[in-house]
Amino acid sequence: MSLASGIDRVTKAFGVLAALLVAAACLISALNAISRYTLDMSSNAFLEIQWQMFAGMFLLGTAHVLKLNEHVRVDLFYGSMTERNKLWVDVFGFLVFFFPVCFIMLEMSYPWAYASFVAGEGSANAGGLPVWPAKMLLPLGFTLLTLQGIAELIRRIAALRGVIVLDVSYEKPVQ
Repeated sequence: MSLASGIDRVTKAFGVLAALLVAAACLISALNAISRYTLDMSSNAFLEIQWQMFAGMFLLGTAHVLKLNEHVRVDLFYGSMTERNKLWVDVFGFLVFFFPVCFIMLEMSYPWAYASFVAGEGSANAGGLPVWPAKMLLPLGFTLLTLQGIAELIRRIAALRGVIVLDVSYEKPVQ
């Protein structure tokens, strides 16, 4: 459980960073609009930093969303299951679907991002930004997601063994 708690702390720190990126992207977007409409000035860098920040928001915040149990589910039967059956479904889902997809994404994204870093890849647009930092977010985000998946799997197994009580309730979103 201490490993799971340590992973949670790392995940939360990156979740806070993702939230700060939201605020920064809003500020940059507003300043870009003001400078474009009042001063007739703009820059490709302002536009590119916004999509790079969006990538950071999503990829750095996803693991924290998993920790909060706020991720998207396809709930056909899960909501009506017993707590123990929900735990088993979660364990099965992590082992059969979640981890294989994370490992495939890590295997594919690390070489791609590393090659971009080594080449010092930059934007094709005039005045654009380096692209490699945004590409590095993909393996970083999936590393964080994989680690949080390990923490969640540890919790589910501990709950199945009766070591902890885990709230696996899921509130179906309002449609």
